[in-house]
Amino acid sequence: GGGRPRYEVVRELGAEEVRWFYREDRKTWKPFIGYDSLRIELARRALGHRDERGADTSSSLPLPLVECFPRSHWTKTEKIPVMRGQWFIDGTWQPLEEEESNLIEQEHLNRFKGQQLQESFDMEVSKPVDGKEAIHSLKLSRNHVDWHSVDEVYLYSDATTSKIARTVTQKLGFSKASSSGTRLHRGYVEEATLEDKPPQTSHIVFVVHGIGQKMDQGRIIKNTAMMRDTARKVEEKYFSNLATHVEFLPVEWRSKLTLDGDTVDSITPDKVRGLRDMLNSSAMDIMYYTSPLYRDELVKGLQQELNRLYTLFCSRNPEFEEKGGKVSIVSHSLGCVITYDIMTGWNPVRLYEQLLQKEEEELEDRWMSYEEQRLLEELYITKQRLREIEERLHGLKASTISKPPVLKFKVENFFCMGSPLAVFLALRGIRPGNSGSQDHILPRTICNRLLNIFHPTDPVAYRLEPLILKHYSNISPVQIHWYNTANPLPYEHMKPSFLNPTKEPTSVPDSESASAAPSPTTSPVMVRRHYGESITNIGKASILGAASIGKGLGGMLFSRFGRSSTTPQTLETGKDGAEGEDKKAMTVGTPPLPHSSSGFLEPTVELEHRIDFELREGLVESRYWSAVTSHTAYWSSLDIALFLLTFMYKQDQEETDKSNLDTI
Repeated sequence: GGGRPRYEVVRELGAEEVRWFYREDRKTWKPFIGYDSLRIELARRALGHRDERGADTSSSLPLPLVECFPRSHWTKTEKIPVMRGQWFIDGTWQPLEEEESNLIEQEHLNRFKGQQLQESFDMEVSKPVDGKEAIHSLKLSRNHVDWHSVDEVYLYSDATTSKIARTVTQKLGFSKASSSGTRLHRGYVEEATLEDKPPQTSHIVFVVHGIGQKMDQGRIIKNTAMMRDTARKVEEKYFSNLATHVEFLPVEWRSKLTLDGDTVDSITPDKVRGLRDMLNSSAMDIMYYTSPLYRDELVKGLQQELNRLYTLFCSRNPEFEEKGGKVSIVSHSLGCVITYDIMTGWNPVRLYEQLLQKEEEELEDRWMSYEEQRLLEELYITKQRLREIEERLHGLKASTISKPPVLKFKVENFFCMGSPLAVFLALRGIRPGNSGSQDHILPRTICNRLLNIFHPTDPVAYRLEPLILKHYSNISPVQIHWYNTANPLPYEHMKPSFLNPTKEPTSVPDSESASAAPSPTTSPVMVRRHYGESITNIGKASILGAASIGKGLGGMLFSRFGRSSTTPQTLETGKDGAEGEDKKAMTVGTPPLPHSSSGFLEPTVELEHRIDFELREGLVESRYWSAVTSHTAYWSSLDIALFLLTFMYKQDQEETDKSNLDTI
């Protein structure tokens, strides 16, 4: 004490001083947390693995490393290297390659083992390396190491350019170490402890990819890693006080499927082959899914992979189910449709049976001859008899074989990102109802909460709320909060508001706009933003005017991406304006929407929970460029990471949200 030096004898590194690393990309090594690193090192020493490098620890060590070593656990084919770090580069604390590190460690122990290592805060004891001669050196294949003292070790490159640089700088008066040397440290910057481990995982999120995985295999693993890293930053900032943890796990289901083999490739012409191969590896997945021959293979592929990963996770985390762990799914693009069909059990055969039943009902309503009636009655009796036999047969099978559930877990939240699910449902005959319940499209008994996330210029994404209540096509999606918004209003307390009523001046030629303009006695025309369609004008006069507008590809693209603003504005109208809107709505057979002068809807039939959530556009963002990039821009978004965690940590954060609301 009192600034006096304390001495320690040079010895072999302890298990707590060694740090194990893993590498998910080709750039940097990432350290295991202290808990996992210590257990790996202790197991290695117990098993006698002194020279093991680049091993797949999940197959050689019985350790639960789910949190820190996800890729080798969740994919069957890919392994990622791990490395044992003993000597580290100053500043970055990146480990030296294990072969060099072992040689340096062996040389260090041979030369200095048993000697006293001096550590002090006394400036007289700790002298700078400048002016010190090397007391020991070690030649490596491409480098050499100099020891200026027991704890002052430098690495030098033996490349020709490095030698020239050292010669020049030394002639200028600089020391060898300060000019071109890299200082090394023995042992990691912080010791590993069993207390250094993440919180217990209370929520797992399966991340499901869409089309294009065949073209870029492993992309979903990289995307999930980006989402996981982004979520960690959000957790540290907003949820660090919670003792629970959310883990994101990639679900790669496409590469394991055979489908048609190479038949499509064999019939692909050679001209512009690169473009054709890209389409075959991406857009072809949509055609496969609409094919009655291959659709079941895609569904079973994703279903089996979800169940496999869940079973594997629970086997390595036995307390997860015991403590009521929850499961959510984040799906992207076509993956949303496949996930939805797995959860609901939808299949084209059911739709075909419904169409046949509808045709039978239509036949009963029209006039027919006596012979036709008699044949239809016989057909009806025969079908009834067939159904009874099928039901009895199914009953016998059910009594002997209990059918397992489609998924082995209940889905808490189903997050759709850039999803075309609404289009698929519309083409299957789903139409708006009179209830604001999510059960209209996805029963709560199957999934507790459905949330549809999209970028306003994503050309693949569509809204779901108008499929439940039609008038929600006139109501703006909920705007997702910026990541750095101070005291944001909880989503449950955000009032629905009208879409932007501002007319887009360049979407309609001046002459046609003038001809479609209402007379002074007619209410003003409100142009609204309608996702997935051309611009729609509400009002009889505007409908007549819109009928004369050509619906070319350019016009549709402009109407989709060229609106003036994405932020919902409040609609301020006087008494006459409100009456005019009511008259206008009644003219086209649409019930009037009750609203106040603030632009927010008055109490009426509303959704139990909002479903459509829209990202905010950047202030300098080009809509045409973002239309190309937005569909794949969800993974690294801090706004989306905060949104996901807000709903997954909702139960733990209810009291915090309430206090924030009281403050507002």
